[in-house]
Amino acid sequence: MNLSVSLLVGLLLVFVGGPGQEASKHVAQDVADSKTRAKSVTPNPPIASNDTEYKIGEQDVLRVDVWKEPDFSRQVPVRPDGKITLPLLNDVQAAGLTPMQLSVAISDGLKRFITAPQVTVTVADINSRRVYVTGEVSHAGSFALLPNMTVLQALTSAGGFTQFAKLKNIYILRTVNGKQVTFPFNYKEVVKGHNQEQNILLESGDLIVVP
Repeated sequence: MNLSVSLLVGLLLVFVGGPGQEASKHVAQDVADSKTRAKSVTPNPPIASNDTEYKIGEQDVLRVDVWKEPDFSRQVPVRPDGKITLPLLNDVQAAGLTPMQLSVAISDGLKRFITAPQVTVTVADINSRRVYVTGEVSHAGSFALLPNMTVLQALTSAGGFTQFAKLKNIYILRTVNGKQVTFPFNYKEVVKGHNQEQNILLESGDLIVVP
C-alpha cells in the first residue's frame, strides 16, 4: 500500500513539475530576449556645445538656449543654405561650425540686445551626416552618423541580421576622391575580438552591405 502511494505521489510530482518547469524556461527565455533587445537599442544622444569635433550640417535640428531668456530659446532647423533664423539676429550661419563656435557667434550677436548673454547650442537631431545599411538586416535604411561610430555599432542600429545573411562577407563602400573603395568586414571574427582593424570608424555617406 505504501509503495502504491509513493508511486502515485511521484507521478503527480512529475505531472505538476513538468509543465511548471517548461513555463519557467519560457519566462526565463522571454526575460533574456527582452534584455538582448534592450541592449541592441542605441539611443542617439544630443551633441552639446562643448563638443569640439562635430560640425553642424544642413538639415540638422538645433536647440538654442539663452539663459534666463526664454523668448530667445528655441529649436530650429538648419536650412539648405546652412543658416538658422533667430529673433533679433535673423539669419545666422550655422553649417560648418561646431556647436561651441555657433554658441559664441550667437552670444556675440545678442550682446547688442542682452547683457552678458549665455548661450548653449545642442544638436537635437543629426540629419546631415548619415550612413546606410542595406541587404540582409532587419531594418535597412539610413542612420545618423554619431561621433566615432563604428561598423559594428551601425549594424546594431539596423536591428541585427536575417537568417540568410552572410556574416563573413559584409563590406563597406566609401567614395574617396570620386572613386569607390571597398572595406571588408567579417562579423563573426570581429565579435570574437579578431580583426578589429576591420571595425573601422564610419564616415558620412558610407554604405554597409550585408549580402
